[in-house]
Amino acid sequence: MKRPTIADVARRAGVSKGAVSYALNGQPGVSEATRQRILAIAAEIGFNPSSAARALSGATARAIGLILARPARTLGIEPFFMELISGVEAELSARSYALTLQVVADQSAEIAVYRRWWGERRVDGVLVCDLRTDDGRVPVLEELGLPAVVVGGPTGTGGLPSVWSNDAAALVETVEYLYALGHRRIARVGGLPELQHTAIRTQAFTEVCRRLGLADAVTASSDYTGEEGARATRRLLSSRVRPTAVIYDNDVMAIAGLSVAQEMGLVVPADLSIVAWDDSPLCRLVHPPLTALGRDIPAYGAHAARQLLQLIEGAPTVGLEDETPHLTPRGSTGPPPPDEAVKQSR
Repeated sequence: MKRPTIADVARRAGVSKGAVSYALNGQPGVSEATRQRILAIAAEIGFNPSSAARALSGATARAIGLILARPARTLGIEPFFMELISGVEAELSARSYALTLQVVADQSAEIAVYRRWWGERRVDGVLVCDLRTDDGRVPVLEELGLPAVVVGGPTGTGGLPSVWSNDAAALVETVEYLYALGHRRIARVGGLPELQHTAIRTQAFTEVCRRLGLADAVTASSDYTGEEGARATRRLLSSRVRPTAVIYDNDVMAIAGLSVAQEMGLVVPADLSIVAWDDSPLCRLVHPPLTALGRDIPAYGAHAARQLLQLIEGAPTVGLEDETPHLTPRGSTGPPPPDEAVKQSR
């Protein structure tokens, strides 16, 4: 069966092709009764205007875009993005919007896709993830006039609204919790250093450790994968001054770190305490279950999508501070080994 055309709709409705175009694009020129009849016929025969026609007519695409400049292999194993997308989809589907998702190699490729999407009217707006320091995407999106909401911030977003959470406060709470348990040698396995939220966490970690007098605190950079998380853990646990607690920037690296600790003969939490960011079912399935910083990630995605839809509709939109991640203690954290506690009391 050939793809239905605007001529097929016009013939069945007994109107001109121009009248069909007016009806489908929500423009004046036809009565409401005729518009509804044309819409019903178009739905019945499965006709949708092409993207080229939408671009010419100025009609909306009823879609928003999300581009991820990360290796595709990491997206399938990191629960954060799957949960974020589920929240975005829930909000969009309720409004009959679609999500256009694309994975690219780097930021220059991402910017090229933004230009193409906007030129072809493929999307009505975009969600921007993985905000970087001095992010080159922000001025480009402002120049294009493409409606955009940043998932992250609150700084470095230019004139773009953002949805963000207070990672610094969550990290301070975690370090203070480990300190209260008696830990004085705390390390962190961070994510990609060029990401703004990584920089915010690193700064907060450095400042709270300095305030508490933790001279041996150290951050090891990684890339969120289990492989790199394991390598960073192995280096930390093989160092002359071994940490008694490690905070990981995501759950996948924390689980890899737990495996390395067990491989090296360390008992968690008797010899080493572990804390993960972005609490997920994975954190509760391992043994011992991981102490984790959690938040409602699907709700986070839904809030970002809602902000973007408001922006597309022309409503005034400002930045939104979302829920601060909260710490849930489980079996992977406890006091440091007794000999370490004795050393610290001297």
